[in-house]
Amino acid sequence: MVKQWFKSGSPWIWMTGGAVSISLISVIGLLAMIAWKGLSFFWPSQVVQFELEGSIAKQTVIGEIYDRELVPKSRLAATGIDVSQFEKDEIERFLIKTGNREYVNLDFRWILETDIKQRSAPKALAVFERNKNGNFYGYVQSVIKDGETVKTDKVETLYELVDRAVELNDQALDLQNGDIGRINYELERLRLQEKAYLLDNELTDERVAELAQARADLRAQYGELEKELFALRKLAKRDQVTVKDMRGEVVTIPIYQVLDVWFPNDMGFFAKLGHYFVQLGKFVSDDPREANTEGGVFPAIFGTVFMVMLMAVIVTPFGVVAAIYLHEYAAKNAITKMIRIAVINLAGVPSIVYGVFGLGFFVYVLGGSLDQLFYPEASPSPVFGTPGVLWSALTLAILTLPVVIVSTEEGLSRIPSTVRDGSLALGATKVETLWRIIIPMASPAIMTGLILAVARAAGEVAPLMLVGVVKMAPTLPLDGNFPYIHLDRKFMHLGFHIYDVGFQSPNVEAARPLVYATAFLLVSVIITLNITAIGIRNHLREKFRSLEH
Repeated sequence: MVKQWFKSGSPWIWMTGGAVSISLISVIGLLAMIAWKGLSFFWPSQVVQFELEGSIAKQTVIGEIYDRELVPKSRLAATGIDVSQFEKDEIERFLIKTGNREYVNLDFRWILETDIKQRSAPKALAVFERNKNGNFYGYVQSVIKDGETVKTDKVETLYELVDRAVELNDQALDLQNGDIGRINYELERLRLQEKAYLLDNELTDERVAELAQARADLRAQYGELEKELFALRKLAKRDQVTVKDMRGEVVTIPIYQVLDVWFPNDMGFFAKLGHYFVQLGKFVSDDPREANTEGGVFPAIFGTVFMVMLMAVIVTPFGVVAAIYLHEYAAKNAITKMIRIAVINLAGVPSIVYGVFGLGFFVYVLGGSLDQLFYPEASPSPVFGTPGVLWSALTLAILTLPVVIVSTEEGLSRIPSTVRDGSLALGATKVETLWRIIIPMASPAIMTGLILAVARAAGEVAPLMLVGVVKMAPTLPLDGNFPYIHLDRKFMHLGFHIYDVGFQSPNVEAARPLVYATAFLLVSVIITLNITAIGIRNHLREKFRSLEH
């Protein structure tokens, strides 16, 4: 009976189904763990006040409970801590995020359970999110508006002043990155244009006068905008708030440094939920701060999506053309066989090797040649002869080219030869047959190859470290300055951001949740791109299904 069951093949079906189920559960579990550790970071945690005395001097500590663990009693005794009066074999200790970075040596500190004399969560404790030095915890003492202390509705006035300061700071940043940035860009273009005229011996007195007039007009505009910028900054710096910290000292915090303020111990569930989504939105839409350990990741999201889409535009035509030539035109001989073997082997080359090739060929050879031919006036500063988003996209296009070629060839091989013969018999040329019949029928396979290419390219980091990605990019590859798309610029990437925050951060404990949050965001971006491509593939499959009949 068992022998017949094995011969029927049912065990292998069950084993395959079980393996697939275990793999699926493992992947879902891993994603759930990453999502929980990353997204829970934005939930407003309770702020606790501890009164400590024992193995340390009497003091007050205010902060969020970040982690907790059990430590063997013998281990603490070995470090010289007196735990003889404690009966348990293990003592709990808490990792507290204390913030107030400019007044406290460390953002995080461990507190032993035996040292806690009193623990409370006062509703008056406030959390200030600042644009530098991290969070600040303390009790609001007074709110100073336009030089005068607010007597009534202190908290409501504080909320209004913070919103006002954030709005003014945003206006100043938009002005600095918008009109002022455009003027700086135009002044740089005039400088390069003057140098180009000088190299070509075409710098006449008329052109000198024209360039001088253009500079004067731009500088006049710059002066007006600079006055507006200084006025906005002056308005933002008008107000202050005084806060009593855990040392018992009263600290004055300028409102323009505050991004948000909340009282987590006094918030209900729905208030916390609303705050959670606000913080999550800031993470997705804001720029990073404090060496990438705080703020958002929008430049990294934009850089990842932009680079992947550019890579897809480059790799698709080359991969499809190569597959069509190998399958439809190339003779079946030893050379074609070697080419196919080479294509398959290219898929196994380590990605860092592609990065070294991209740096040597694309950046130094091709980019350096472009600078000599078209941008001599920029010398010695390189334009395309330095890592940038274009070279990153080309490098990843070569890396993923074998995937697109193999997938497209498989799609072409599934098309019956009778379809080709019928089209040719009706008088169509081979090119018309390919363009109107073969490629539409193979388009789902082409999209499958593109899906695999996008999934791999979006997660690659090693080659990008050599050919374009950076820790912080001052500007995006896309802006309002002509020619609007700047393929020579460096960019940020979610994968490199994870590496930088997780392994190069000066504050590992503070950065850990952001590693999980960014990893989940990267997976979400890849899934979104793949779902979009799968939707296009299914649409093409339905659209050209009639050709199969």
